[in-house]
Amino acid sequence: MHDKIHEIWNVRFVNRIIDSMADGVFTMDAKGRIASWNPSMERISGYTAREALGKTCQLIQCSRCFGKKCPADIAKCRILEKGQSEAKECHLRHKDGHDVPVIKNASVVKDGDGKVIGIVETVTDLTELKRVRQQAEEAALRLGEVHRMDNIIGKSRAMQQVFRAIRAAAASEATILVQGESGTGKELVAGAIHFNSDRREGPLVTVNCSALAENLLESELFGHVKGAFTGAIRDRMGRFEEASGGTIFLDEIGELSPFTQVKLLRVLQEREVERVGDSRKRKIDIRIITATHKDLYARVLEGHFREDLYYRLKVFPIHLPPLRERREEIPILADHFIKRMNTKTGKQITGISSAAMRIFMDHLWPGNVRELENAIEHAFVLCDRKEIDTSDLPAEIRQPDPAGICYDTPYGKARMRKKFTKEALLDLLAECGWNKAEVGRRVGLSRTAIWKYMKKWKIPLKPPEA
Repeated sequence: MHDKIHEIWNVRFVNRIIDSMADGVFTMDAKGRIASWNPSMERISGYTAREALGKTCQLIQCSRCFGKKCPADIAKCRILEKGQSEAKECHLRHKDGHDVPVIKNASVVKDGDGKVIGIVETVTDLTELKRVRQQAEEAALRLGEVHRMDNIIGKSRAMQQVFRAIRAAAASEATILVQGESGTGKELVAGAIHFNSDRREGPLVTVNCSALAENLLESELFGHVKGAFTGAIRDRMGRFEEASGGTIFLDEIGELSPFTQVKLLRVLQEREVERVGDSRKRKIDIRIITATHKDLYARVLEGHFREDLYYRLKVFPIHLPPLRERREEIPILADHFIKRMNTKTGKQITGISSAAMRIFMDHLWPGNVRELENAIEHAFVLCDRKEIDTSDLPAEIRQPDPAGICYDTPYGKARMRKKFTKEALLDLLAECGWNKAEVGRRVGLSRTAIWKYMKKWKIPLKPPEA
């Protein structure tokens, strides 16, 4: 009696497990008639257990049964001959008529004498996985669209040189150094090089070297092994390894610490990485693109950046001109961003008033193309007309701060019309805390130009001791 109760309990327990499974499970008797049909099969197929019981598995019209159409007669089904079928992706026909992507598996059940007593089939619904796959494919297509070369706007001679450089870089495996001020589109150039190269099918991995502390950046780039440091609870692949077969884009490369510079130099030379806490070297197949808004050569001269690494990185340099050096493209860029924002917001703004465009043309754009895009986006929030006007523009563009715009400062356009002297430069350096980039912004010159003036007049790169 006790054994009978135990057997009944076991059957109920197994049935409860089957009923609670996310996968569909159904059984058939030796004649191929459906004997059980769990709730997940009801959800996946649309057929209730009452509708399915007693029918054959032809009810769900599997698209792949040993490479043939599902036979109505179980005696003709090769499952009896094979004993089981390997898990395979296929489609089931839903009650409503649409196909459901699934993984289907089947096994024959025999008694102790080897006689077939039934068949068990499991069905895993792949609808959600297929949706995620489709989203990933669409995202990859959109990413490719974002990084198409014609998304980099520019018709000036300087930008035509950039386009030629991108095409040349995409056709090679050389290490690329993209230089330009913040907001000039360095990441777009990196993407255009990758998606126009033979590595386009591989990953494009982006790392901002200024966003992480040194110890975190090392683990991010090179990975680590379990126990390498507190919190390293498992092995972790670094971004260099993730980029294998594709491209890694290291933005703000000028921010790397001396220690990380040494490790990056080794990657460039050996094309291999060593995870933090590990002694094993791993080979990687990557293309390296770096970018910086800083004057790397000046940092070399200042002792902040390794000279050997600098020359390794600038095998093929690409310089992106600031927007103030290609003002003729401001109307083209503004029109591009207006069209993009119209699509995004549903508005139908046709352009920019002549007064607003004059402000755009006079502004120095220290934030470059990104600042222009943000200004258009700001205007879209306020503009309720067909044209963007001056009142729609950000305050810093409408009413610029005299301290930040070169032509309104003591050393702006008016003074630059006169001869630029050593004394004037020394005054500006003191005023700007010896920040060469800020001096350059105030007088409308690049940091490199300021550094050359300093070298010419034998002005030290660092402020003299008080």
